[in-house]
Amino acid sequence: MKHFAGKIAVITGGGTGMGRELARLLVAEGCNVAMCDILAANMAETRRLCEADRPPHGARVTTHMADVSVESQILRFRDDVARQMETDKIHLLFNNAGIGGGGSLFTDSRESWERTFNICWYGVYYSVRAFLPMLQKADEAHIVNTSSINGFWATLGSTTPHTSYSAAKFAVKGFTEALLTDLAVNAPHIKCSVVMPGHVGTEIVANSRKIQEGVTTDVLTPDEIKRFRERFSILGSDDAELSDEALQAMSDEAARLVIETALTSAAQGARLMLDGVRNDRWRILVGEDAELVDEHVRAAPESAYTEDFFNHCGPAYLRKRHHKGVL
Repeated sequence: MKHFAGKIAVITGGGTGMGRELARLLVAEGCNVAMCDILAANMAETRRLCEADRPPHGARVTTHMADVSVESQILRFRDDVARQMETDKIHLLFNNAGIGGGGSLFTDSRESWERTFNICWYGVYYSVRAFLPMLQKADEAHIVNTSSINGFWATLGSTTPHTSYSAAKFAVKGFTEALLTDLAVNAPHIKCSVVMPGHVGTEIVANSRKIQEGVTTDVLTPDEIKRFRERFSILGSDDAELSDEALQAMSDEAARLVIETALTSAAQGARLMLDGVRNDRWRILVGEDAELVDEHVRAAPESAYTEDFFNHCGPAYLRKRHHKGVL
């Protein structure tokens, strides 16, 4: 699929990050876009930006509220897309919705663990199931599933459990690779790609806590502050004794740094995804850090979870290389 003008694209997680930037780029090219998110304010801002980018008499833009981890909401989203776009087909499906959290089976609640896993994995599976008939009716179509660097390297470091997100992203990667054969046999006009971003500047930290906690502000809840203290105590950190205000400042700083220290912007990531579709690439690595880690994991998989490996492929090391111009 070399051109997107006149096509219909569906994007989950369109409220911020690469989902938002995908929508903006596609609409600017004349592609009709339907997107969903769980945070209303984010979705409204994406729509405003898309309409500002839209050429005169250009593409249609529809926004929908849907929790991708709930199949009935995905099915409602599909039916709303068909009705509002007045179509029985779509050409592009970007399964981009995802959150973090629930990293540990020991220190995080089962609810938090499964919330992350269900959005990151079942959101992809339910969406493909729901929209597959509409993709089949198009003359050409492409499914793009967002996994992660953590879909082939399941770590954030030796002191930060990351089980839920990583397990889900491994599932997305495996599912998409298996789809290559399933589609080739049963619907060869539909292509698929798995996207594996490295450190991309998005609002995932801030959005994840809002979704996990069911809040709309950046202010930490008493339960969150309690859990912060418990984690710091387990690690033997003096930060467990910090004031509530200091813990709030640390939370705000973490969300800011994810964006400001990223090696790839959300807009750059979205462009790489669309270039991958145009070039019919089933495997799309986003960011030079993702390419480097992929190379090292493939070369020495048995060493991928050692301290030495992390010291040469972890976020701090990669940022250092980036700032020196090596990446």
